[in-house]
Amino acid sequence: MSSPKQTVKEILDELPTLLAVAVVETETGMALASHSNISDFDIDTAAAYNTEVVKQKLKAISALKLNQTIQDILLTLTDQLHVIKLSSKGDKFIYLAVNARDTNLAVARQILKSHTAVLN
Repeated sequence: MSSPKQTVKEILDELPTLLAVAVVETETGMALASHSNISDFDIDTAAAYNTEVVKQKLKAISALKLNQTIQDILLTLTDQLHVIKLSSKGDKFIYLAVNARDTNLAVARQILKSHTAVLN
């Protein structure tokens, strides 16, 4: 198992050009560990708002009786990709923001998958 701080460090090592990354508690929206390469990127605010995205999507899945789990959530912005990957228990998620031009989405998703698998 990996701690939130260790997870953030390892993701930063694997994706050094990332814009921001955080391990977030799903229930509270609190960033347990985070890092931003951009001074004006408020990762704590992003974590809180993205928690609401996760909660609303979980409610929608439940209301529609889909019997599905969220693998990840992708937000495509003008020049950024934001990916949310839930832990297997769903109690935490990793939020990642990257530059769309500099990052291979498949690689980023694979990195998140490997880190959520060992997140405690």
